[in-house]
Amino acid sequence: MKLTFLQSSSVLLEDKTTKILTDPWLIDGELYGSWVHYPPSKLIPEDFNDVDYIYLSHIHQDHFSQKTLKQMSKKIPIIIHSFASKALKNNIERLGFDVIELEHNKRTHLKDGLHINILAADSCNPEVCKKYFGCAPMEETFGSTSIDTMSVIDNGTEVIVNTNDCPYDLSLQASQTIMQKYDHIDMALIGYTSSSAYPQCFEMDIEKKIEAKEKLKQEFLMKAVHFVNLFKPQYYMPFAGRYTLAGNLSNLNKWLGVTELQDAYDFYNSIDLIDHSKHKCIILNSQSWFDISTEKISQPYQRIDTTKKNEYIKNVLEQRKLDYEYEEIPTDDEILSLIPKSYERFVSYCDKLNWKSDTVVLVKLSDNNFIKISCERKGWEIISTNDASEFKKYVKMSLDKRLLKWILEGPKFGHWNQAEGGSHIMYERNPNVYERSLFYCMSYFHS
Repeated sequence: MKLTFLQSSSVLLEDKTTKILTDPWLIDGELYGSWVHYPPSKLIPEDFNDVDYIYLSHIHQDHFSQKTLKQMSKKIPIIIHSFASKALKNNIERLGFDVIELEHNKRTHLKDGLHINILAADSCNPEVCKKYFGCAPMEETFGSTSIDTMSVIDNGTEVIVNTNDCPYDLSLQASQTIMQKYDHIDMALIGYTSSSAYPQCFEMDIEKKIEAKEKLKQEFLMKAVHFVNLFKPQYYMPFAGRYTLAGNLSNLNKWLGVTELQDAYDFYNSIDLIDHSKHKCIILNSQSWFDISTEKISQPYQRIDTTKKNEYIKNVLEQRKLDYEYEEIPTDDEILSLIPKSYERFVSYCDKLNWKSDTVVLVKLSDNNFIKISCERKGWEIISTNDASEFKKYVKMSLDKRLLKWILEGPKFGHWNQAEGGSHIMYERNPNVYERSLFYCMSYFHS
């Protein structure tokens, strides 16, 4: 089998006459325009209309890129896991594609001896992935959600494991199942970096933010080490989760918990916890390939010049508009008209969990005012910025009013978890403690 790296988690797998495209995110501007590629992508979605299948691991926009899929042939069947929530399936079908749903751990023949097996990650835990709104819209039962998947593609001889965004901690059971089912792994595609809003979107001292960033990078680098030692692949390729922020969020790039690919390569080749004589790290530039059968690589990796990258961010990416910046700024009254139904829905989910908290949620309305949201079912009100500073326990969220309006209008227009994923929400909280139930219920704060 041959694999060609495209972008982030987008890989083209070829065996004989069969081609599988995984998680195609080829066009800049997912997550309301903030997520883009560096080096700049030269890929054109229509150039991949000859693939036999598309495999989508999960619903997050850097994997399920609607901007990319809209430009691709609708004759290509899309393979996904049979999730409890049908949100991904329904969204794919709305784009005009046929969907093939596969049950958990069911090795399925595709074509010419090529098989795919999709396994759901064990569960969702935002404390591990650092995505604080988590995946609440797909969470049928609070605290128990399989949102991401890993896959195994084999031709009867060679075996490729694709972990996508599955953190080691949350997919250990699925990973062990793979090891029981397959006697060897030739190549493991392994996520190695965080894609959360932490720490870049949190109000923190500079020193603490630097410390949090480096700690997060190290944590995710080590997750990949654990995967290598579990799967024991002949080759492994760190990939997925790589992005650069654009528009007026470009200034946050310096705080991202994202390790440059070349730095990850250096880390893995220097660490004593991996037996380098048995497990070789491979990294590829966009459109470069590695052939498992011949053990050949198309060309050596060309390292990113970080000075040129920073110049591109300043001269090009900073000038871009985010999706909602093309809209008119709504008035305070337009925002406030959406709050009563949003609060009613929020309370219904608090009741569903039988949860309450003396933490106050403060959503910025303007420079002078905040919307105060009670987590004790005491209603909501408008308070001044000065009054907002008086609370001892709070989560403060600030975002562009145009995006706030989209979110409050409902999931067809915008959603809290996508806004957080795109680094559009700035946070301040005291104490610096994560309350999962709060963010779960707030994800339903819309009309």
